[in-house]
Amino acid sequence: MNTHNLKSKESQDLALHYMKTLVEVARESFLILDSGLRVVSANPTFYENFKVSPEKTENIFLYELGNGQWNIPALKSLLEEVLPQKKVVKDYEVKHEFQKIGQKTILLNARQIDIGAAHMIVLAMEDITARKELEVQLATYTTELELKVAERTAEIADRIKDLESLNKAMVGRELRMIELKKELATYQAN
Repeated sequence: MNTHNLKSKESQDLALHYMKTLVEVARESFLILDSGLRVVSANPTFYENFKVSPEKTENIFLYELGNGQWNIPALKSLLEEVLPQKKVVKDYEVKHEFQKIGQKTILLNARQIDIGAAHMIVLAMEDITARKELEVQLATYTTELELKVAERTAEIADRIKDLESLNKAMVGRELRMIELKKELATYQAN
């Protein structure tokens, strides 16, 4: 190997090392995939969140991980366009029943990174299951609150009608009493 190739290989290894180091400290789950969508590396958060080991993850095709649980046709077509078209995948939502961790909603982001001549994909995975559940609860609470407000508004409207009727009756009585007092005063004056 000539000196240029050796330096190039060393700089690629160093760049990959830096990338792995950055990904390791992230709170989200991350995978680094090669151009064939084989896992080069995953961060500890990925292993912890998906309950898998490095031995069952690294050097495995993404679509073969966990008994094929990532073999999702829409995701596959998106990721296969990242490298040749230099596309960026942003906020792609996957709802899936995972074998070891159950039903999850994962938000995926992916982009190409170039390390020397090698093209790789960094795939970030954010578990938004709790957020989605909260959104559903919030929507339910909002609907319930809107129903209660409508119900109370109708009750208040009914009370206002009752008060208006009572007011009308009382004003009518007062006017009638004024008329009667005038008549009485007229009779008494005569």
